[in-house]
Amino acid sequence: MGSISEKYCIVGVGETPHMRPSGRTTLSMACEAVKKAMDDAGLKPRDIDGMTSYQFSDSCSSDSVAAALGIRLNYSHEILGGGTSTEALVGKAIGLIEAGYCKVMVIFRSMNGRSGVRMGGQAPEGPAPPVQARGYDQFAMHWGATSPAQYFAPLAMRYLRDSGATTEAFAEVAVAHRYHASLNPKAWFRTPLTIEEHQRSRWIVKPFRLLDCCLETDVAAAIIVTSRERAYDLRQPPVFIMGGLARSNLQTPGNRLFAMAGVSPKDVDLVSAYDAFTWTALLLLEYYGFCGKHEAPDFVKGGRLQIDRDLPANLSGGHLSEGYTHGVAMVIENVRQLRHRADDACPGWAEGKHSYDRKRGCRQVRNARIAVSMGEGGVPGAQLGSPADATSEMYTSALLLRGIWS
Repeated sequence: MGSISEKYCIVGVGETPHMRPSGRTTLSMACEAVKKAMDDAGLKPRDIDGMTSYQFSDSCSSDSVAAALGIRLNYSHEILGGGTSTEALVGKAIGLIEAGYCKVMVIFRSMNGRSGVRMGGQAPEGPAPPVQARGYDQFAMHWGATSPAQYFAPLAMRYLRDSGATTEAFAEVAVAHRYHASLNPKAWFRTPLTIEEHQRSRWIVKPFRLLDCCLETDVAAAIIVTSRERAYDLRQPPVFIMGGLARSNLQTPGNRLFAMAGVSPKDVDLVSAYDAFTWTALLLLEYYGFCGKHEAPDFVKGGRLQIDRDLPANLSGGHLSEGYTHGVAMVIENVRQLRHRADDACPGWAEGKHSYDRKRGCRQVRNARIAVSMGEGGVPGAQLGSPADATSEMYTSALLLRGIWS
């Protein structure tokens, strides 16, 4: 068991609505999300002394948020990053608190991902500006790849060839996540989806159809991390951090993740799998040992990712149906599930009183105790021309979380 397993907790979460467009600045949205997370934890500005965020040069700084909210920081820092950043920064927060740099750390993401800077460089309206030949784009744009769907499509095609699967496996993911979004009052898309409807949606770039691709939304979200001792004095039931990985390219990251806490995938009650695309969610299930390599298409068949089934996944609807937050909202959903306070249609959800009646809009998982948040941050080796099975170059982060409920 890791030396710091369960010594630290997530104690506060908060977010803005998903908007298209927001008509707001990223600073305004970040302040709202951070303030809601502080209120959720029962913390005041004087209690916060560390803050960090991640962005693609599309957001505001921690210093700006702190100044606006009257917070005096001992530590602040911004990183450039996307899908692996939330889980990675939780690990960083633990290290900073352990080393004495700060005592209570806020992590936030704020972006106008629909009306402002969009993935792939598209303008919110009018002609798209030229894509700059920098970073991985300098190796990909000359053959026409300038957006995430174009980056990932060849790898997904390779996966389908090697696994023998069809795009109906992608549809299973989309249908499960949409079902959960139908139970989530905050989700952008709430109309239930069928396999057939997924298969009829238009192509974006093969093998991805429209319903394989995540939403673009304007949103901010935040979480707060502190020590176990402090957590017991705060407003919400603590959610313990059992272990994690930060931007790892291990081919079997689940081995290390679960070894940190002395548990196995069989002990997990629910997961979030980063669903920038339906395919990435499948791949993460394999990476973390919920099934073997190329077995995810069979593993998800027949609705096994849906609530009350084998492995409930992305209970908020995820990036495919709730809205895109570069991963932080998926951690937030897992935290609420482990508190037994999923904010659904049940009148008593804030006190943990749920009907578990899906027809009445309850999305709380029964007896939720352990969850895994799995982030994905691209496949740079593949974009640089990695040979053979390029999916082995994926970078991923994860959090293993436990609630206090037995």
